[in-house]
Amino acid sequence: MTAAYAPESWDGFALAVVTAAATLTGLLFVAVSINLQRILSFPNLPPRAGQTLILFSTPLFSGLLLVIPGQGRTPVAIELLVAGILFGAGLIRIDTRTPPSANTNRLTWLVSGFFPAVVSCGCLVVAAATLLAHAGGGLYWFVPSALGGVAFGLINAWVLLVEILR
Repeated sequence: MTAAYAPESWDGFALAVVTAAATLTGLLFVAVSINLQRILSFPNLPPRAGQTLILFSTPLFSGLLLVIPGQGRTPVAIELLVAGILFGAGLIRIDTRTPPSANTNRLTWLVSGFFPAVVSCGCLVVAAATLLAHAGGGLYWFVPSALGGVAFGLINAWVLLVEILR
């Protein structure tokens, strides 16, 4: 069995992802607590903080699922599929309930809202589906999912910590 379809081969990467995502989640809480009054004064920023929490939580929980010892390919695939769907639904719900601000065009709003969900959660769903099918890339799809969650979360965290003060 190749590494793409062997969850036990992903322990090291999953632990690195979990460590990074957990650290970033903690820093997000610090950023929000430091700028809470300022964040609450903008109607689009509290949902963005929620989006960021989900973006960091997606690789955090997915990585934790991968390091559970003794799981076979099918249970891991089902767990990742459920996680991808639930986290993706949360992101899409936040995005659809948060209208674009007056100075944001529709395309920018769509890309900044839905693209992170598609990359982080969509790739996780593809990872799960291809792991179940034993074809199509398997857990290599977890890489763009984890990187997307961290990267888009960092962009949002930057806005919540630094850009808000400009």
